[in-house]
Amino acid sequence: MGSGGPVTTLVDTGADAPASAPATTAGPAHTARARRSAPSWAWLGLVPFAAYIVLFLAVPTLLAIGSGFFTKDGSFTWTNVSALGDPVVLNTFANSAWISLLTAVVGAVVGALVCYALLGMNPQGAIRSSVDAAAGVLAQFGGVMLAFAFIAMMGIQGVLTVFLKDTFGINIYENGTWLYELPGLILPYIYFQIPLMVITFMPALAALKPQWAEANLTLGGTRTSFWLRIGLPVLAPSFLASLLLLFANSFSSYATAAALASQGSQIVPLQIRTALTSETVLGRENLAGALALGMIVVVGVVMALYSLIQRRAARWQS
Repeated sequence: MGSGGPVTTLVDTGADAPASAPATTAGPAHTARARRSAPSWAWLGLVPFAAYIVLFLAVPTLLAIGSGFFTKDGSFTWTNVSALGDPVVLNTFANSAWISLLTAVVGAVVGALVCYALLGMNPQGAIRSSVDAAAGVLAQFGGVMLAFAFIAMMGIQGVLTVFLKDTFGINIYENGTWLYELPGLILPYIYFQIPLMVITFMPALAALKPQWAEANLTLGGTRTSFWLRIGLPVLAPSFLASLLLLFANSFSSYATAAALASQGSQIVPLQIRTALTSETVLGRENLAGALALGMIVVVGVVMALYSLIQRRAARWQS
């Protein structure tokens, strides 16, 4: 009897086990399969964004590229694309490139220093929060508003211009009204490049792990050795990626330059405007498509490099 009980119990349990075990394991699996087979409508949330991208990015890009290969009458031609080798066009690309590179380098270096200063502050403190908020706003403060602000401050009759002239006898326009020419774009571009650098580079700087500094100190390192052997090598990809982003941002800017430099077409976006609206050079509207194609190629290469470097930098930020 003593052995009969357990045997009966084992028999009952063994009989129930095959029936119950598959039920408990198949339940979640069946539910998961049912969920996978059921139609999901979550993708509908991407429809507005996809429509926006198609209407305001993909279609204009295709039209701009396509128009560069056709004449006004619709005939295929290489004339517009071959005009990219014209010395005047090459000069506008060179102007766009150097002013973009200059403002990107200055914005990246100054922005990185601002990020370094913010790193020692309390993330929840008033100063850090104010600078973060101001950077987010000022990075988008471009176009006609920014041009008007600089004209009001540094124009021929601007507040700062009149103050310097009346108080110290300094005439900042003694050698010409440079604010309304190509050099005049440098200060406005740097104005929105610095806060953009703060937004993009600060997450990488904040991702430096305190354990790395502790390990450096444990091994007898100094603050200098930490930055030279750990900090700067780790941050170099993020800094370079942010620099490329700033270059692309400056290279494609239009509204600020259009509002300030009303005469001439010193950079590519203004050259496109001239091709579309000029009343003295007619029949070259489709040249704007070829110029846009050139800009798309330059910005595309820069953004591809940015994506490649950013992927490498993301390994240290995870």
